[in-house]
Order: sequence, then C-alpha cells, then structure tokens
Amino acid sequence: MSGSLLTPLESLREALGQVRIPLLAPGAEAARAMAGNFTNQLDDYILPRLRDADAPLLAVVGGSTGSGKSTLVNRMVGTPVTTPGVLRPTTRHPVLAHNPADADWFASDHILPRLPRITASNAQGQNSLGGTDDVFGLRLVAVDAVPAGMGLLDAPDLDSVSQTNRDMAGMLMAAADLWFFVTTASRYADAVPWAALRAAVDRNAAVVIVLNRVPPEAMAEVTAHVRQLLAQERLGNAPLFVIPESPLVDGMLPADRTADMQAWLNNLVADAAMRAAVARRTVDGAVGHIAADMPAITDAVTQQLNTGGRLRAVVDESYAQAVVGLEQIASDGSLMRGEVLARWQEFVGTGQMLKRLEEGVGRLRDRLSAAVRGEPAPPERVSEAIESGLASVLVDSANEAARRADRAWREDDAGRALLAGSDLARASVEFPDRAAALVRAWQDDLLDLIRTEGADKRQTARAMAYGVNAVTAALMVAVFSTTGGLTGAEIGIAGASTVVAQKLLEAVFGEDGVRRMSKAAMVKLKERVAALMDEEKGRFLSRLDALELDPELPARLQAATLQVQQARDVEDAEAMLPASPPAPGEADAPRRKWRDSLRDWWNG
Repeated sequence: MSGSLLTPLESLREALGQVRIPLLAPGAEAARAMAGNFTNQLDDYILPRLRDADAPLLAVVGGSTGSGKSTLVNRMVGTPVTTPGVLRPTTRHPVLAHNPADADWFASDHILPRLPRITASNAQGQNSLGGTDDVFGLRLVAVDAVPAGMGLLDAPDLDSVSQTNRDMAGMLMAAADLWFFVTTASRYADAVPWAALRAAVDRNAAVVIVLNRVPPEAMAEVTAHVRQLLAQERLGNAPLFVIPESPLVDGMLPADRTADMQAWLNNLVADAAMRAAVARRTVDGAVGHIAADMPAITDAVTQQLNTGGRLRAVVDESYAQAVVGLEQIASDGSLMRGEVLARWQEFVGTGQMLKRLEEGVGRLRDRLSAAVRGEPAPPERVSEAIESGLASVLVDSANEAARRADRAWREDDAGRALLAGSDLARASVEFPDRAAALVRAWQDDLLDLIRTEGADKRQTARAMAYGVNAVTAALMVAVFSTTGGLTGAEIGIAGASTVVAQKLLEAVFGEDGVRRMSKAAMVKLKERVAALMDEEKGRFLSRLDALELDPELPARLQAATLQVQQARDVEDAEAMLPASPPAPGEADAPRRKWRDSLRDWWNG
C-alpha cells in the first residue's frame, strides 16, 4: 500500500470527525453508525498501519459462541493466557498475546487507541489469565512462544447475546490484519458468523478458517461441505484448518492437533514480504470499502442540512408573517378602534374641533394648547392607549406565529423530536414585557424624529406651543389611522381624527415633513418588531443551531473521498495467503483439483 494514501485518509478522517447526523430522518441512524464505524476503523487500524507498514501483524481469533476460540489461543501460545468457557467475560478485557519484543508496539495507542492497556507478563510461564477481573481494557500478555512480528487476540463472540460483546467483536475484527474465524462441525452453517465472513470478503480481508471439534468419522464429509460453502462465498482460496474433536489434556488441546496451523502461521510471520502483502491487502480492502460507502454518509449529511433548512424555513416564515401582519394592522386603522379612538376624541374634542378647522390652524393651536394646560384629557392617555393596543397586537401576533411554527414542527418527525416534549405553541412568558418595552422605545424614536424634523427654530417654537407629547400623540395617530380596517360610523370618526392629527402636524412641520416623519416612523416600527420576532423565534432556532450542522461539510466529504479514490494503490491488493495443508482424510485433494483443472482446460 502506497504511503500516498496516508494524507488523503487523514483528511477524510478529519472530515468524518465533523459529521453530525442528529436529526430524525430516513437512513440517519444507519449513516450515523456507518460514520462511527469508519472513524473507528481509520483510528484503530488503517491509519496506524499506513504510518508504520513494518509494524507487527494483529491476528484476531473470532467466531461463534462456544467454538473453542480461547482453547485454541491457549494452545497456539503454549500456555493458558485466556479463560475458556461460554460465560467468560472477555468483553471487558479481550486478551492479546504477543512476543516480548513487540511489547512497545502493542502497549502504545497505535492500534485500538480507545482500549486502555492492562499489561501482564507470562514469559516465565506464570499463569496470568484474561477474563478474571472487572477492569475494562485490552489485556496484554507477553509470551516467548508467540513469534515476533505478530499479536494473537482472543475476541468476544460474534453471536453473543450481549450487544456490548458483539460491538467489541466487530471493533476488533475491523482492526485485524489477519482474522482466524473459528467455528465447529455442529455450528459452521450458523447465519451470524457467515454474515461476518461476507463482510470480511467485501473488505477483501485476509481470513483463515478454523473448523474445530470435527468428529473423526465425519471429517471428510464436513470438510467437503465447508469448502463448498466457502467457495460460494468467494472464500474458496482461504486457508482452511480442520481440528479433530479431542479430549483436553490438563485443560489444553494436544499439541499435534494445531501443529500444521502453528507451522503455517510461523512461516507467514517469518516471511517479511508475505507479512507486508497481507497487511497491504487488508488495508486496501478496508479503504476500498470505506470509499465505496462514503457517498451514503455524504448524502445523509446533505439530508440533515435539507431537513434543518426545512425546519428553519417554516419558523422564519411563521414569524415573518407576524411582522407583515403587524404592518397591515398598523396601517389599516385597526389600532384606532376602541380605547385608542376614545382617548384621542377626549383629547381633541373632535365635535367642536372639526368646526373650528375651517376657522384656521391658529384656533386649532389654541385648542391643543389648552390640552397642554389640562382642560381636555392629556395626550399621555392617548399614548398609553396606543402603547397598550400595540403591545396587545404584538403579543397576539407572537402567539399566532408560535402556534404556526409549533404545529409545523410537530407534523415533521425531525421537528417533533427536536421539540422533545416542549410546548412552544405560545409566545414566551416574558414576551408581553418585551413588547411593551418595544412600544416605549418606538415612542422614543418618534421623539427623535420630531426633534430632527423640528430643528428649525420656528418649527421648534410651534412644537413647544402645542406640547411635544401632543405632537407625538398626533404623529402616532397619523401613522395608525387610515380607514382601511374600519366600518360604519367608525370611518367618519377615525377619518376626522386623522384630519385633526394631520393638520396639527402640517402646522408644525409642513406637508412634506409630515410625509417623511410618518414613513420613517413606520420603518422604525417594522425594524423593532422584526428584531423582536427574530429574538422570539430563537426558542425554535436555537435547537437547530445547537446541532452545529456545517453547510460546507458535504463538499469536504466529497473532495476527501475523491482524493482517497485517486490515491488508492491497488498493487498487490489481491495477494493470497499461503495455502493450508490438506485436512485429515483429504490428502489427495490437491491432486484431484489439479486433474479437474486440466480436464476443464482440455475441454475448453
């Protein structure tokens, strides 16, 4: 495997580390698990192997429950290092036996960095069994009998009843340079182990099959059937070792039962070129598997962004409608109903005022000046009524926006999960206070407009003659009192009120000045309302923001995957393991296979 793969794979690993698939969507769970598995395999095996191609091989012994994995490991090591038995707790601390010369490599975090190390020495023949305490981690046992350049790891059962066991077994298998798959004559056709084998084939992993506990009388028949199954699963060239059923001697398999397999393994480890070829093949297969499935992860990340965008859009639309609705209410005369209209009438005394309008603006000034002295209702009552009415409209608009957004999220699986039982169908508790504060701040904006527009001394004098509060009240009435939303007698009353306010303002600022001020007042109001609604919709959007979905991530994943595919070096990727010797009872199998091949060639 070429070192040119290292940099692209490191970039891919960095991009995978940024993958977030938190939103409920079709295929999200599978993509999340896939991204996690790929990240782990890069960390546990691929990147460490590429960084040090000459490092010792990791041979993992795995398979079915009760297949004799631990007994086999103990025999290959030559002394008990792991506890046999169906109930052995190897999940918490799987055992890795290695030569003392390789202690530094296996004790480091170069491989399986997520598993803490538990070290023990067995070089002098002292018993140090794995599976005998509750410490979580990878138990390391240094044994002289293990050939240098290889570690032998006893993994949990692939078909364990414990999900933790199965997850651990899968993680260890994904980190293996070489996998010894152990099964028995009675269980070799079980579905779960064969599913794991198929996955290994898809990754082009180096696999050795160990058929254990085979009754001598069924040796030929069972071996032939297993070879047939292996050929069907594209494992016809996988080495196969068959171990006859044998009584244990002092808890150990007789040495002669595994002699062929141990000799085969020792020769493989001693051949540096073959050892490197095995590592290259397994790495290449793992990288090819990741590169082939990366589009599924990229699509899932894109779908997350689309889902988040959809949820964000319905919230934005709901609160945008609130702003538009407020603008309509503010300009169609609706706010001049009821209390506001009554207070304005009290202030200006509309009945008499309309008659005096014909007599000139001077008399209007006298009438409104009297208001400042307290004869009619003061203008503050008008402002208070508008403040109360406008704040109520804002609260109603926020409640309606919240109902729309909450309903839309509840109709979406991802949105419903994001709500997590929260009820956001009403405005926040503090919203009425913030709405009232907005109106007061807007009134301050109007005072600033009046000061700016009335900078001329004569305008200032006129404004002072009427009273700043009266002018401010008149400006609010002028902004809100068109007749679009009123009917019947209200039209006439409100229309007259508008005329009074308009005349007052024109007397002070002129027609163009009133037009500018009214427009600026509405713009200020819209800006403040939009900011308030943006703040209020944060109750929804903060849940999306907390997910930290990166819109640029799909492009980075695509680019990193393409770089890996381009850099992938398939040279020697199909390197085959050395053939295993024939199983007992099939000594002439190679000759029959040669003759069959020759006959097939002769027959075309």
